[in-house]
Amino acid sequence: MTDRVAVALLFGGRSSEHSISCATAAGVLAAIDRERYDVIPVGITHEGAFTLQPDDAARFALNVDVLPEVEDNGSRIVWPESSSSRELAVVAADGTRSSLGAVDVVFPILHGPWGEDGTVQGMLDLVGLPYVGSGVLASALGMDKHFTKTVLQQAGIPVAPWQTVTAYQWASDRAAVAGSAELLGLPAFVKPARAGSSVGVSKVTSWDDLGAAIDTALAEDDRVLIESAVVGREVEIAVLGGRPGEPARASVAGEIVITGRDFYDFAAKYLDAPGIDLVCPADLTDAELAEMGDLGVRAFDAIGAEGLSRVDFFLTEDGFVVNEINTMPGFTPISMFPRCWQETGLTYPDLIDELIQVALARAA
Repeated sequence: MTDRVAVALLFGGRSSEHSISCATAAGVLAAIDRERYDVIPVGITHEGAFTLQPDDAARFALNVDVLPEVEDNGSRIVWPESSSSRELAVVAADGTRSSLGAVDVVFPILHGPWGEDGTVQGMLDLVGLPYVGSGVLASALGMDKHFTKTVLQQAGIPVAPWQTVTAYQWASDRAAVAGSAELLGLPAFVKPARAGSSVGVSKVTSWDDLGAAIDTALAEDDRVLIESAVVGREVEIAVLGGRPGEPARASVAGEIVITGRDFYDFAAKYLDAPGIDLVCPADLTDAELAEMGDLGVRAFDAIGAEGLSRVDFFLTEDGFVVNEINTMPGFTPISMFPRCWQETGLTYPDLIDELIQVALARAA
């Protein structure tokens, strides 16, 4: 018998952010307190198969030359048949079935569609397994930039002007879409409605490039956003949800300083491409940090988030503008979310512990 908490670490997935999820898993596997937690590494392949993976952080570490991925080793995870059991089982490649024991909590460190968007959260709700992070609604809202902006705007939180274009609209009347987009002015950004890690994002400085940018975004989703570029500093803040009856709280802020790229793209975020400096804590006045923290918590509460989120802002001459909310942000040891909490006084292992304990408290 053990008093340790059993954590099913869920990573990989079908989205284009598969490798980033694996890298996050590597960070968690290396840092989680093994005296308090037993870890069951559940990797989701690119095709969506749930597999039992080695408990080996080095195997999933981010490598610029070869991005990590979940290999299909033939094993299959068997989830509980109902909420009356929390037992996880695995069927090996040879057909042998064995129990993995009862799971106390699931840590779904999945980024992008089919993981961060409420789909996995709904599956876990159906079988009654507690999990780290937001529930179905907040995950779906946070994943969809159009509906995030709609909800935040209704809550009185500033967002950048935008228009949403469907694949059908683009295919039916490109001239009308282009004419409407021109009202937003240049430069503009084109983004998939439901993707993260800057996948499928393009900066448009000439309307001649709009078509290619929309096509790039539509490769990731059937709806895209065209946004006015906001002139200002790019700053981010990390929010942690409280236990039942406790408010959410915000960290110190971090800043993305762009020195040699058009924007903070995938290569800069994860592949150590030049032209970007991450500064944490950001150089803000006490009043600016207080306002940013208040807006971050308000945005977190507006979508009904739980557990954790990173809220991204622009600090303009007229004040803060929310860019987006990530309900399962990048969580490698060098990612902005854990860095902000480290600078606030919470170490990476302690942050993992806090997220798990909050999830257990919510489920109690």
